[in-house]
Amino acid sequence: MRTPRAWIAAAAAVATVTLSGIGVTNAATLEDVRAAGTLKCGINTGLPGFAYTDDRGTWTGFDVAYCQALAAAVLGDPTKVRYVNVSAANRFTALASGEIDVLSRNTTWTFQRDNELGFTFAGVSYYDGQGFLIRRSLRVASAKELNGASVCIQRGTTTELNLADYFRANNLRYEPVPIADNEEARVAYVAGRCDVYTADASALAATKSALQNPNDHMILPEVISKEPLGPLVRQGDERWSDIARWTLNVLLAAEEYGVTQANVRDMARAATPNPEVNRMLGSEGSLGAMLGLAPNWAVNVIAAVGNYGEMFERYLGARTPLGLPRGLNALYKNGGVLYPLPMR
Repeated sequence: MRTPRAWIAAAAAVATVTLSGIGVTNAATLEDVRAAGTLKCGINTGLPGFAYTDDRGTWTGFDVAYCQALAAAVLGDPTKVRYVNVSAANRFTALASGEIDVLSRNTTWTFQRDNELGFTFAGVSYYDGQGFLIRRSLRVASAKELNGASVCIQRGTTTELNLADYFRANNLRYEPVPIADNEEARVAYVAGRCDVYTADASALAATKSALQNPNDHMILPEVISKEPLGPLVRQGDERWSDIARWTLNVLLAAEEYGVTQANVRDMARAATPNPEVNRMLGSEGSLGAMLGLAPNWAVNVIAAVGNYGEMFERYLGARTPLGLPRGLNALYKNGGVLYPLPMR
């Protein structure tokens, strides 16, 4: 197995070589997507709440909804998406090579990924942190009681390094059980190949929700890292990265101003008393033109997937199997850290 450092070096080499060879193409992603009539969006191979198939075999989830929002912004149609399943190991290669136009797959924004690997993050769509999933029958109440435990850990993720740092800092030993993706982790954990599964807390909640008896398992209280997750694109195409960033911002701003999937078209037809809402929805100003998009691009985004709060409650919130609280992922005025940028 490659060490995390070796994996990062290999990914950096692939990204550097690939990006140097597609500089011209990379600078015209918007035109390429329009010419193809389809957005190529990299998503998880399967993670409840974030990217999963429904009873009809259709991809859905929180990260999938961002793909649909971006397609609505650019193509005016949220169904014009080709979903490409990528693993933690090949997601960056897929983006750097142009196999996908955007990566929307619970990916942590780090210095190295932003700089050495040559990617641009559109923003943070979900603030997370690494935790531990364990059986209640083991009667462990804290991660500091895990000395000697076998731990399932996804290859090619920040969790590998975080795990090593945490156990070293607390003078603990562990036996790593490397796995490729969340589904393999679930199978390995259920089969007893590892005592503990460590991943982002949201992924652990997703895994727990899919277990046969979820209440027989618990997520330990420790959160050992900061994991700001968000969609990302290749560096070198400022217009495309601007579109990706402001599409995410529209979802946040819409929640702040009470613009919903149900009322957005009515609010767009009749100018509101709020000039910022009017600019966002295209009844005033020319924000769409600045991005090379239609005046109603933001209307299409919100009509397709709703605002950020609607997306969260639909896929991740209290009434879903994951039952995640808003916490940090609430708007700033509601005690969270999500702070929409001005639409002006």
